[in-house]
Amino acid sequence: MNSTVLNGNPWVQDFFDEQTNTFSYVVTDSKSKHCAIIDSVLNYDASSATTKTIHADRIIAYIQENQFTVQWILETHVHADHLTASQYLKEQLGGKIAMSEKIATVQETFSTIYNLDIKYYNSQQSFDYLFQDGEHFKIGELEAYNIATPGHTPACLSYVVGDAVFVGDTLFMPDYGTARCDFPKGSAGQLFDSVQTLYQLPENMRMFLCHDYLPEARHTYSCETDIKTQKTENIHIHSGSKKLDFIQMREQRDATLSMPKLILPAIQINMDAGKFPEPEANGVRYLKLPLNYFK
Repeated sequence: MNSTVLNGNPWVQDFFDEQTNTFSYVVTDSKSKHCAIIDSVLNYDASSATTKTIHADRIIAYIQENQFTVQWILETHVHADHLTASQYLKEQLGGKIAMSEKIATVQETFSTIYNLDIKYYNSQQSFDYLFQDGEHFKIGELEAYNIATPGHTPACLSYVVGDAVFVGDTLFMPDYGTARCDFPKGSAGQLFDSVQTLYQLPENMRMFLCHDYLPEARHTYSCETDIKTQKTENIHIHSGSKKLDFIQMREQRDATLSMPKLILPAIQINMDAGKFPEPEANGVRYLKLPLNYFK
């Protein structure tokens, strides 16, 4: 767990969940002590379908110890590899759960796959706030805005806060490359364009990533790089990369990848802002699995 702070810029604290290779962040305005939580994790055991709050409780302890006030609980996208702890964090700490308004596309797509009632999402949106593309907001006194970065999913956002950008799954560390684009409504062409938009940011801007899968040549997990390093060293998409070459590489690579282990439970929870299904008559909550849908 590393801590980074610069004068007039956010104080960034990372929290790593090794089970899902996920980095979550608490991003704080040192003046007001208001903060945002980005990409939280709810521990989930697939074999028993049970959840625990170990990762989220570490975040809660850190925030309470430092007497921070949670203003936002931000999602960069609807995660397919872990469950979000956003509802639990909101219950414990407050704050608004927010993500892209394009969540509607994800909800519509996966409502069909899970045979859920799309009218539910249209009539009672579970997210507290939905960002328009490019919308500005504040974390305490810190200026922030989002950049639409679709490709991995249609609802991916990157958040710029001061001198830092949080890119979700759009990019990994330079030695690991880029996100997959084979989920429903994903697009390698869109991902290429999204990365080009990120590469227009100042080269010294700090970049924080949602995952690190630790390539064989590296022995330490890492969550932070910068724009210049990505532009010059990313193995999948650097300054000289051609769009058609990238699309071909990404589509060929994605065709060899297996589905994320937690995608089926994760998507139906995460697209509803982390809410669990309502209990049935016996008091038990049930998830749905589309048998033989993804082949």
